[in-house]
Amino acid sequence: MFVIIIIPTLIVAPYAKENIHQSIQEERIIDEFTDEADPLALTVSVMRESTNEIESVPLEKYVIHVLASEMPIDFEMEALKAQSLAARTYIVNYLLLHQDDSNSNITDTTLHQVYKNETELQEQWGAKYHANMQKLTEAVESTKGQIITYQEQSITAAYFSTSNGYTENSEDYWENEIPYLRSVESPWDEDSPMFLDQEIFTIEEVETALGVTLPKNTTIPIEITRTNSNRVKQINIGDHSFSGRDIREKLALKSNDFTIKQNHDHLVFTTKGYGHGVGMSQYGANGMAKEGKTYDEIIKHYYQNIEISLVNEIAPTLVSK
Repeated sequence: MFVIIIIPTLIVAPYAKENIHQSIQEERIIDEFTDEADPLALTVSVMRESTNEIESVPLEKYVIHVLASEMPIDFEMEALKAQSLAARTYIVNYLLLHQDDSNSNITDTTLHQVYKNETELQEQWGAKYHANMQKLTEAVESTKGQIITYQEQSITAAYFSTSNGYTENSEDYWENEIPYLRSVESPWDEDSPMFLDQEIFTIEEVETALGVTLPKNTTIPIEITRTNSNRVKQINIGDHSFSGRDIREKLALKSNDFTIKQNHDHLVFTTKGYGHGVGMSQYGANGMAKEGKTYDEIIKHYYQNIEISLVNEIAPTLVSK
């Protein structure tokens, strides 16, 4: 009996100690990398939606946790690096624009960038937490301090999940024409599970969402004009006109590239892509990485005529705080 009990213990104990030691080592690596003593570890104040409290996080740690929250963990390393660069650029640009506004905190939602802390990620990943964090830390460390710039200024590093095969010109979704946010081809997105989607609404549901009255018991007249990337620019439905963005947001569609088919008293919306379509496509970035493209090649494809610079060169006022 003594042999039966003691032998499994002797076998398991070394492995248990090894796993504990590995976890401690991984945490130490992450903590050292994001040490607040690092001159590039700017503090990001994140307003947590669930608690309405602020978490103060060093810049590089913040980027790791945004990367964990915004991009699938099984994506290629070069795609993760590209995303880390976009995420860091986004927050640095935000801090620069709001550095004189003490009441302007970044949220942890898609309003800005999705952010989950250690506890939330441990719950999400379970036993894979340490391995996943080590992978993400490697991606972020390899781009440490780097941001995307245009004419020596940080850019609005917009990104989204999945394109319809092309990204969108900024002015076709937002109001301003931004020189580095130009429409480019992104054929890799067809492999995304979000490439195609379909939503079915009753005509009454559409009327309620749009705040209009549509013709009954007849075919509803629908006219659509499109942008260069084939997304809906304007739609005339019945006697009412909307932008493609309006329809997407009011009906919570995946994309503003959609077609509409009427089936009696229902309207069937078929969409291509997922997101606003401006800037870097995440699934496109992963497709490029699978083809052997590096993170800087990915970044320079989706953001036109840009450079990769260092935070302390572009934003010395932030670094000095």
